[in-house]
Amino acid sequence: MGLRAYQMKARQDIHKGFEEFDRQLGVLPTGAGKTILFSRLAQDYQPQRTLILAHREELITQAVDKLRASTGIEAQVEMGEERASLDAPVVVASVQTLMREKRRERWPRDHFGLVVVDEAHHALADSYLNTLGHFHDHAKVLGVSATPDRGDKKNLGRYFENIACEVTLLDLVNQGWLSPIKVKTVPLGMDLRGVRTTAGDFSADDLGHALEPYLEQIADVMVENRHRKTLVFLPLIAVSKRFAEICRDRGLLAEHVDGQTTERQATLERFRRDETRILCNAMLLTEGYDEPSIDCVVCLRPTKVRALYSQIIGRGTRIWPGKDHLLVLDFLWQAGEHSLMRPANLIAEDEADAKALTDKLGAEGDLEEAREEVNADRTRSLTERLRANRTRRGSVLDPLELAVSLNEAALADYVPTMQWQADAPTAKQIDVLAKFGLDTGGIQTKGHASLILDRLITRRKLGLATPKQVRVMRRYGHQRPELATFEEAKAFLDTQFAHR
Repeated sequence: MGLRAYQMKARQDIHKGFEEFDRQLGVLPTGAGKTILFSRLAQDYQPQRTLILAHREELITQAVDKLRASTGIEAQVEMGEERASLDAPVVVASVQTLMREKRRERWPRDHFGLVVVDEAHHALADSYLNTLGHFHDHAKVLGVSATPDRGDKKNLGRYFENIACEVTLLDLVNQGWLSPIKVKTVPLGMDLRGVRTTAGDFSADDLGHALEPYLEQIADVMVENRHRKTLVFLPLIAVSKRFAEICRDRGLLAEHVDGQTTERQATLERFRRDETRILCNAMLLTEGYDEPSIDCVVCLRPTKVRALYSQIIGRGTRIWPGKDHLLVLDFLWQAGEHSLMRPANLIAEDEADAKALTDKLGAEGDLEEAREEVNADRTRSLTERLRANRTRRGSVLDPLELAVSLNEAALADYVPTMQWQADAPTAKQIDVLAKFGLDTGGIQTKGHASLILDRLITRRKLGLATPKQVRVMRRYGHQRPELATFEEAKAFLDTQFAHR
C-alpha cells in the first residue's frame, strides 16, 4: 500500500470513527504525512470551520503552508500579536495563546466543527485541556501523534475515546516510504544516576554538566562517521556550541543552531546544501523540521520520554536519493534504575518488548531484522503454549491457535488501551466470529474481538487464505501460509489431498 493509500484509508477510518466517538486519536510515525492528513480533513469538513492547535511556531507555519499547498485553503494564525478572523475557514492557533482566557473567549464555543491537536502527546497538559474543554462539546476532536507504545496510548485514553487509525514505523519502512534504520551502539561511561528529574524527564542543566567531560570522546566517534550527514541533539545551547567547536577542531564541517541564532535560516540552508555535514542543536529541531537527506542522528540528550525520542530519531527517517538507511548512533549511558529510551523503543509495544528487541540488536543491528526475530520467538513461544494446551483437534480455532496460524502474537496476547476496548464483546461480534470458525470462549473484551474481526475481514477483502486453510497448510509444510492467497491455498491443499 502506498503512502497516499495509507492517508486515504486513515481519512476514511477517522470519518467512520466520528460516527461513534467524538474524540479520536490518529497514530502515525514521523514522515507519514500527519499534516497532509489533517489538512485534507479540514477540507472535508467545510463549510464547518476547523481549529488546529500546536505548541511551536514551526508547527504552526508548517500547517499553514501545507494546508495551502495540499488544499488551497488559506488558513489564518492566532498567535501572539496575530489574530485570526472569525470568518477564517481554518485557524491555526498557538496553544500558549488560547490558554489565556481572554483570547479563548473571543471564540464562541460552537465556532468550530473540527478541532485538531497536532503532536497530541501534549494534549493532557492543562493548557490543552482548558482549550479543548472550551470547544469539544460542539466539535469533533482529532489528535495526531507519532506512534506511541501501549502505556502512552493508555494515558492518552484519559481524554481520547478511540484510536481511529494506526500506521507503524515499520509499516512505512517495509513499504519503502520511510528509511530503514540501523543502530550502532557506542559504549560511554557517562553516569546518569546523579542527574535530577524535572517534570518527568532528566534536567537539561544536569545533563549538560554530566556530558561535557565526554564531548572529546564522542567527537572521535563522529570522525569515524564523517561521510554521513548528521544531526546531533544536545541538552544545552552552550554544550551544543562547544561540541560543534570540538568537531571543527577535528576537521569536520560542523555548525550549531538554536532559537536565538541570528542567521538561523542561513545555517539550515548550508546544512541542506551539504556545506555543513554536522548540525548541532539544543532540542530546537525536534518538531517541524524536515531535511530528508539526513542519514545519521545522534541523541546526546538521553530521555525517559518516548514521544521526544521518537521525534528526535524521526528527523532522519525520510527517504532521499542515494540514502539506503538511517544510522542511529546509540550511546550507552550508565542509568541505574532509570528507564531510558533507546532505538528499540521506536517500535516496541512495552518495556519487555523493548528489552527483547535491544538484545536482538546487539552492538550493531537493523530494527526490521530485530522485529522479525522477536516476532519469531513469540510465535515459537505461542506454539509451545498451543501444544501444551491442546486437548483436541476441532474444526474451530481459538485466539491462541489463530495467532500461531497467522503469525501474529497480538491476536492472542491482547491488552486493551482505550476504555471501550475493555468492555465485553457484543453479541454481534460473537456471532460474526463464530461464522468465521472461531472459538469465542477465549475472547473476553470488545477490543480483542474488534482486532480479530479487523484481521479476518481485511484478509477476506485481500483474497488471502482463511485461517483454517493456513492452519492445514502449515501442517503440510508450507513455509509462509499466512501470505498465500485463497486460490493458492486451495491449489496447494488440493495437491496434498490428492497425494494422500
